[in-house]
Amino acid sequence: MAAAAWAPLRPLLEADVPDRMELSDAEVLDLLDGSAERLESSGIVLEWDPDLDRSLNAKVVVGSSGRLSQSVPDVFDENVLQGFSWQLSLDGTPLDDHEMALIADTDGPIARLRERWVLVPQLMSDRARNPDLKPLTAIDALSVALTGSTVIDGSRVEVEATGWVAQLREQVTGASEQEQIEPPPSLNATLREYQIEGMRWLHRMTSLGLGGCLADDMGLGKTVMLISLHLHRRFNPQTAGPTLVVCPASLLGNWEREIHRFAPGEPVRRYHGPNRSLDGLAGGFVLTTYGTMRLDAARFEAVPWGLLVADEAQHVKNPRSAGAKALRTIPARSRIALTGTPVENNLSELWAILDWTTPGLLGSHGSFRKKWADPIEMEASESATRLLNRLVRPFLLRRRKSDPGIAPELPPKTITDQPVELSPEQVKLYEQAVRENMLQIRTAEGINRRGLVLKLLTSLKQICNHPAQYLGEDGDRLTERSGKLELLDELLDTILSEGSSVLVFTQYVAMAKLLSRHLRDRDIGGMLLHGGTAVKQRERMVERFQGGEVPVFLLSLKAAGTGLNLTRADHVIHYDRWWNPAVEEQATDRAHRIGQEKSVQVHRLIAEGTIEDRIASIHETKRELADAIVSAGESALTELSNDDLAELVELRNAG
Repeated sequence: MAAAAWAPLRPLLEADVPDRMELSDAEVLDLLDGSAERLESSGIVLEWDPDLDRSLNAKVVVGSSGRLSQSVPDVFDENVLQGFSWQLSLDGTPLDDHEMALIADTDGPIARLRERWVLVPQLMSDRARNPDLKPLTAIDALSVALTGSTVIDGSRVEVEATGWVAQLREQVTGASEQEQIEPPPSLNATLREYQIEGMRWLHRMTSLGLGGCLADDMGLGKTVMLISLHLHRRFNPQTAGPTLVVCPASLLGNWEREIHRFAPGEPVRRYHGPNRSLDGLAGGFVLTTYGTMRLDAARFEAVPWGLLVADEAQHVKNPRSAGAKALRTIPARSRIALTGTPVENNLSELWAILDWTTPGLLGSHGSFRKKWADPIEMEASESATRLLNRLVRPFLLRRRKSDPGIAPELPPKTITDQPVELSPEQVKLYEQAVRENMLQIRTAEGINRRGLVLKLLTSLKQICNHPAQYLGEDGDRLTERSGKLELLDELLDTILSEGSSVLVFTQYVAMAKLLSRHLRDRDIGGMLLHGGTAVKQRERMVERFQGGEVPVFLLSLKAAGTGLNLTRADHVIHYDRWWNPAVEEQATDRAHRIGQEKSVQVHRLIAEGTIEDRIASIHETKRELADAIVSAGESALTELSNDDLAELVELRNAG
């Protein structure tokens, strides 16, 4: 057995008395470099001389000597290189230069070190002879220090941070003693404890010249935390400068109101519309939209911004988009991303956000996919998940409303699924659409098949909403044709009789317009906000709703699912279902947020026995398919087999 596991033992098989053999230095080194493990795994006990010390070990050390200066370090400067080398140790105590030289000069497997005999594997001799590895940029050194390990020659090895890098790591993680700033005196607000912690985190990251992503749940006050940070930074010559906020058009008014409210007297300039200008800019806030920023990126490049903020940063989660590319060209001392959903679909979105706030931290997109995203998303690697969490945790602050101590005063939220039956007209249209489309899908292939599947899915969802939406009708009768519309009427009657207000979300602008006409026909006060609504008009709508002028607010999911503060509503109705539940939750958070004093009732309308019913069930039970649907939306369902697709869209319990 021993000879089969290690070839040098074969001569023992031919010996008259196979009791002993002399080992050469090369054979001892071979045992030390892996053969010993093979023997032991084969059941062969290997005993070393107890007087031989086998504790010689090696780890990688990163960092240059010197202390972290009080000025903001430029960790993004690729010319600032950090030492990266092997450090050998015995019993955990590092070897000095003389001892390293002694090990490097050792030819055999044993060396005399610290008055004892030490086993020296060939790998240790090699590392002592060639300790220096390729130096790292400062940001790469920080990345390695945060994870505590790196991969060299295909093996993961431990890394110890020293000097400047160790100090920066301690500051980034909050492990070192630092001055705890208090809310600025000029802030016209009393911050909650978690908001003070958020402000301090923002201050810590930006004072180091780094960036970060504030990813608290919607409604927890990210705006007031950012305003507090701005007020702190404006009196520091190292961080002073105007703050540029880039946000969706629908949020310009909200930002302006919040700044006037929490920082009265602080200059605010809207850079939007035909007469926009940056002339005479001295400080304060500049507010612009993603569209305007993309058009005028060259103008923004010419301003020395103290802070650059991307609100609803999921809008630039695609690094190849024109908006994301334009945002990267704007220089600033620090960059902050604000979003309630740093990862909506996949880890590449997290990479896009953090690579903007802290360039280089996660490497290139290709290396990030290979090193982190693929092992986590495709192999469910626990070790990769743990290491990535160590790396990004300091740069991503994420708190949820449900976390202990976070917004305990926030009233409860109750979610109710409201099943509805299809009308006879809907049943007929639904079965006809399934029958005709499945006939074509079964004989189609490739991109044509995928297109037909998407067409079928869209048709079925529209039929579930209302026949008029599917048929493209406008002026025809709407009543008594849709189970959902009948239930909506019942809910509205109850809600309005109680003096309450309600948000009604739909993913289809066409359906929202039909609902708006239906409300007018019923003489119910309502408004409609969608992607085509002008900015000024949006702001006026929000003011009217919050002021109680109208009780029903119809909103398209994409245009109004984030950013708006609509705490007047204590009811939320999702007229149709989105593939990703997180998107619905964001929309619900327009009402369920700080400032809401009443419990919020959420009603999700689901057509029984249809694809809507089936998707809701999948999200509850089939985790793998649910993740695919969240990641890819409807396109995930185009990969189903014909039989699985037919089962998904089949109308059950009809009539």
